[in-house]
Amino acid sequence: MYLTLATLFWAGNFVVGQAAMKTMQPLQLTYWRWALAAVPLLVLAHAVERPDWRAVLRRWPALLLLSALGMSAYTLLLYSALGHTSALNASLVTAANPALIMVMAVILLQDRPGPLSWVGVVLGLLGVVLVLTGGDLGRLLTFSIGAGELLILAAITVWGFYTILARRLSIPAITSTAVQVAMAAVVLTPFALAAGAGLPSTPAEGWSLAYIVLFPSLGSYLLWNLALKSTSAANAGNYLNLIAVFTAIMTVVMGQPITVPQILGGILVISGVLLTSAGRAPQRPRSSKSTSSSPSFPSLKVPRRK
Repeated sequence: MYLTLATLFWAGNFVVGQAAMKTMQPLQLTYWRWALAAVPLLVLAHAVERPDWRAVLRRWPALLLLSALGMSAYTLLLYSALGHTSALNASLVTAANPALIMVMAVILLQDRPGPLSWVGVVLGLLGVVLVLTGGDLGRLLTFSIGAGELLILAAITVWGFYTILARRLSIPAITSTAVQVAMAAVVLTPFALAAGAGLPSTPAEGWSLAYIVLFPSLGSYLLWNLALKSTSAANAGNYLNLIAVFTAIMTVVMGQPITVPQILGGILVISGVLLTSAGRAPQRPRSSKSTSSSPSFPSLKVPRRK
């Protein structure tokens, strides 16, 4: 139930974000999303995980880089994309992220996925191509892919780097997220002031921002971490496929058409992700004496306060 609700709220971020982009700017929505969510997330992290904040803050360079990638750049690119493409297209392309991350891990971290994972990557890529081109593969030859599709591709690439860099940063999940959100709010403040990114000026904008702050930003993270107490990360990851499913359902309910290429592309993307997860080779334990040239952060165990 927790995982289902978390992905439902994240799907809503695509739909509500697309609606908000009709009158709001990406910087405005990104800034106020994190500015309003920062304090509640910090309070939640302290109440649930009770970390050693001094130990956490000693990792501020790594956390700042992750914040710039995952909170600022990814969110700005996502909302910019939603101003040019549909929520369903964005969610379907985003669903291919696990396959992209696997490929990046092969290149940057010398991971060794199994053959089934590569089959999943190919299926996922075909699905993304169908979504990006609307079934007209000739658009690839003329490079006539829309700005929204290019922006969402950039967004998932940024998220891939974020995931690769964060995989060895051992800080409690809610604490890490809360600090990154707070850093994003601080860093984006001068840009928001310079751009005149004030609070929403209409009731529709206000309700959109309220939903994004309360549900995808706070509710989903809390529910996700509660679920991880009783299930594995791999099982939880499979639930992320529901984001595209829920987005499609919301699209139908709102009376927006769904095309055959979107349906076929979605089936291929989700099937590819499932195969990628099923074919992932078991990871060998890392030796404490081994060194790696991969651009990842050293492991850090942050003690929790009693």
